[in-house]
Amino acid sequence: MNQSDPNATSQNILVLGAGELGLPVLRSLARRAKDVDGAKISVLLRASAVESTEPGKRHDIAEIRELGIEIVVGDLVKSSIDELAAVFAGYDTVIGCAGYAAGINTPMKLARAALQARIPRYFPWQFGVDFDVIGRGSPQDIFDAQLDVRELLRSQHETEWVIISTGMFMSYLFERDFGVVDLDSDTVHALGTLDTAVTLTTPDDIGVLTAEIVFAKPRIRNEIVYLAGDTVTYGEVADKLQAALGRPISRSEWSEQFLMDELAREPTNMMRKYRAAFAQGRGVAWDKSGTFNHTRAIPVTDVASWINANLTSRP
Repeated sequence: MNQSDPNATSQNILVLGAGELGLPVLRSLARRAKDVDGAKISVLLRASAVESTEPGKRHDIAEIRELGIEIVVGDLVKSSIDELAAVFAGYDTVIGCAGYAAGINTPMKLARAALQARIPRYFPWQFGVDFDVIGRGSPQDIFDAQLDVRELLRSQHETEWVIISTGMFMSYLFERDFGVVDLDSDTVHALGTLDTAVTLTTPDDIGVLTAEIVFAKPRIRNEIVYLAGDTVTYGEVADKLQAALGRPISRSEWSEQFLMDELAREPTNMMRKYRAAFAQGRGVAWDKSGTFNHTRAIPVTDVASWINANLTSRP
């Protein structure tokens, strides 16, 4: 990729991970790459994933190969920065899709490897909230680690970076363990207040939009790009559930203080960290009208559509 040409886009792309977000990103990149001369997609996976006999894993590996994506074996956690840099150096673009499961220190290790490799373009794992607006010292300490990555990338000028802010994965809001939507008792527990807002996007939509961002002309560089499937208050989530399910949905508020007290009783609990951070309502929601998908008229899934597709068939 010729960085001096603003219309030059990524061609030799390595995606890190093929999980909940990685697979949708790979599918969309492979589809878009067909229209880009010389574009090639690869994915870095652990040997254990490639060799797994578990049916779901085997299905994913088969799909990746059918898409014409090259599989590169590596380990983001066990490999050193030097080892990762040696792998990254073979590509002009690296896209991090490994998520937080790799550990709180891995995002910084990957960023250092990307800079050491002097790759032209890096998309870090920042698919989530607006860490700049949230600021340091939030209840979720992972957010501070993400700010460290942003500061590192902004401090240099050799590797272009693109950060994609997506809000919360839409399905996560409805996870039983997250506790916001409790369909057993038909209750929505608002994080903060019923008027607190949250931005939500599905991984499939993030995959489509990421591919559009990667291949956009002129090239997007050194920029935060905002996406949104929907931006809603917790009260609106309850309204949409009630309309779709045809039964009353109760509403209650888990105040910021209540959630901070809950976290104090179990300070290492990741779910409680997230709840408390989202209850503050800062950097977790933005107007859909200013997003990449809205300005480019790319259709996405809103909350009402997601509920109708995933919840209306439940007893």
